[in-house]
Amino acid sequence: MKKLILFFAILALAIVACQDNSEEATPTQETLSVDMSDFYVYTDDDLSSRSATASNNDKCYSMKVLNKQLDENPGLYKKMYNIEKHTRTVISLKGKPTKPGGGNGGGGGTTPTPYDGTINIPVYVYVIYSNASQNISDAQVNSQISVLNADFNDTNYNDVPAEFQSVGADIDINFTLATIDRQANSTTSWGTNNAVKSAYPAVPGHLTIWVANIGGGILGYAQFPGGNASTDGVVISPQYFGTTGTAQAPFDKGRTATHEVGHWLNLRHIWGDGRCKQDDFVADTPSSDGPNYGCPSYPTVNCRSNDMTMNYMDYTDDACMNMFTLGQKDRMRAIFASGGARENFVQ
Repeated sequence: MKKLILFFAILALAIVACQDNSEEATPTQETLSVDMSDFYVYTDDDLSSRSATASNNDKCYSMKVLNKQLDENPGLYKKMYNIEKHTRTVISLKGKPTKPGGGNGGGGGTTPTPYDGTINIPVYVYVIYSNASQNISDAQVNSQISVLNADFNDTNYNDVPAEFQSVGADIDINFTLATIDRQANSTTSWGTNNAVKSAYPAVPGHLTIWVANIGGGILGYAQFPGGNASTDGVVISPQYFGTTGTAQAPFDKGRTATHEVGHWLNLRHIWGDGRCKQDDFVADTPSSDGPNYGCPSYPTVNCRSNDMTMNYMDYTDDACMNMFTLGQKDRMRAIFASGGARENFVQ
């Protein structure tokens, strides 16, 4: 029997725009209505047949970790609901004209968007090791920071199919390595139950990355905005971190971290973790019914459209990932707006 795990029954957040005769009014929190409808996070059993091997190739465990957290913490449902509502409100306000006498000190102009500037995020890296190969070098850590900065500040999309070039996005987020904290520990495999985070809690005001062997062939997992502060961040196995040292092909281009940081910034898998009608909440990413692996040829067609297999939020090999979209950019940056889940990074 297929297993459906209820995530948080939101979604169709209908944006209702008020109108003043000939003048378009600015949507406000009060004009955002919530239509409660069923929304599920699907397990591997619920994906289409083309993804039947997903349970044996689940590179990222973020959604399964989220399901577990929702089961264990009833308050997380409401918190993430509010984050989703805020995210959609901020995106709906983008570029809307202000009412005379309101917003930004008066008439004209556009609604203030406090997430428009460059965002700078300090990074705290734990290197948790039980042997020499897990104790990766400073050079390997720095290579990963370089990849994050390149991927989140990409401006050239000539390397993607023409169909998708117009939606490629420079996210305008910089990552600065603040600390490398090395910790010897006899644990050889940490799993996905946040044990490594319990041993070494997240550092406030930073993107915390735990480089620790997860085991089971799992590359990494992340915590979405709204979770416990002490476990906030991403975990990545050392052999999939950075571009040098112990990094192993085909996951040796640093894209595991790019993918997991995307989750940390509120992105879902590009296929919406379900069949064609499931959504990643981003309008400019095509619908799909499961992850892609390896380096798929273009076009790869599912759900009657071409898959964006080169998106960082798919499961393809590192060398075949090379874009975020404008819609994903809006979604990530919305959490830095006033009242957003990560606004402390831009205060």
